[in-house]
This record gives sequence, C-alpha cells and structure tokens, in this order.
Amino acid sequence: MQTVICMKWGTRYGADFVNRLFAAVQRNTQRDTQLICLTDDPSGINDDVRCEPIPEINLPSDLVVTPWRKLVLWKAGLARLEGDALFLDLDLVITGNLDEMFDYEPGRFCVIENWTQIGKNIGNTSCFRWNIGSQRHIFDKLETEQDRILSTYRIEQVYISAEVDDMVFWPRLWCASFKHSLMPKWPINFFKVPELPSQTKIVAFTGKPDQDEAVLGRWPVKSPWKKLYKHVRPTPWIAEHWK
Repeated sequence: MQTVICMKWGTRYGADFVNRLFAAVQRNTQRDTQLICLTDDPSGINDDVRCEPIPEINLPSDLVVTPWRKLVLWKAGLARLEGDALFLDLDLVITGNLDEMFDYEPGRFCVIENWTQIGKNIGNTSCFRWNIGSQRHIFDKLETEQDRILSTYRIEQVYISAEVDDMVFWPRLWCASFKHSLMPKWPINFFKVPELPSQTKIVAFTGKPDQDEAVLGRWPVKSPWKKLYKHVRPTPWIAEHWK
C-alpha cells in the first residue's frame, strides 16, 4: 500500500480540496494507494480518506498556522504509520502518474528544487517523499532549540533542507510551479493560456493564484498597480485534472 499524506487546517482550503486530491491520487496511481489527511476538521471529507488529528507542535501563535506546522511530519509515532510516504500540499494539481515518485531514488528524501533558488540546495516542500519515523531530529531540534532556529530560518523549507540527510531533487520536469514555471511572461500572459508540459506530474500553486482562481482566470490582487501585470487567462487544463 502506497501512502500519500496531506494536511488541512483553517478555512482557506476546505474539504473539497482534500476530496479532489484524493480523486486525483486514485486516477494517477496503478497501485493501491491511501490518502491520510492530518486535519483539525474532518467534516465533509470523503469517507475513503483516513483522517487523523494534527500532532501537537510548540510554535508561536503566528507560526502555528504557517507551513512550519509541517514539521510534525517528523514527530515520533506519526499517525501509527511507517515506511515511505509522499506528502502533497492542497494547493497543487496532480497531472501525471505518481507511482514513479515512490520508485525514484528509494530510501532518500526526495523534494522539489525550489524554483526561485536554483543551485542553492533548497527544497520546496509542496511535494516530497520521506521515510516516516526517520530523521526525527528535524522536529526534536525545533522543540529544544526553537529560538535559535526561528531566528536563523525565516521559512520552514530552508530549515528542513539544512537539516535533512541525503536530500535529492525530483527530475525538474516532474514538478512545475504554475506561477514561476508555466505562466507566460508579461505582457504575453494577457493573451496566452499557460501550457502544461507532457512530463509534468505536479503543478504547485505557490502564493497566488490558487488553482480554484487560475482555472477561472482570476488573480486576486488589491493594488491597482499589480493588476497591470498580475494577470492569468482562464486555464481549462486545471479543470481537467482537478476534479
């Protein structure tokens, strides 16, 4: 049984995001694959998704609702699971087969090379595979050295990249950023729909727009100046894969 894990807290990403992720996982795997959702509210989530409470983590109140909360994935006894698991954020779209992501570089920590920091050995944790129960120091050090870590690292994925052992990046074409990889440059973005490469398995919607916005051609911005260049055409292929 292959294991995919996601996390849901707060109200921005509702149960429908989990349910769409579950449906996409099932469409894009040939092997038995389960989805585990660590969440503070399981209401409305498909009964075939195994929901578990988010493990406790000691963080300042302003950080407990940020991606720093992902560090519970390295906490001992995570949801009574073991073995390799694939973590997927909710703000992404699965567009290709996931079985290969379980086969790639077995036993190693596999992650996206962050699109905005190429060559700096920093992973983007929108999509990664790791061995549950290994490298628990990532969580434990945050508990015992929190002041030092939070003053040294502004973003959780930079801390993880510095601490994880034996990190390897996914093949570059497997994981794309909608905003950084696929969006046409200004001003072409006003006239051309973002294209989906055939080898891409994961499209991450880091920042804005999210997938439910980009599919409709909406890029929510408050500043009138940003509206002059932050624009996305309605993108039909999102609806084809995110359902």
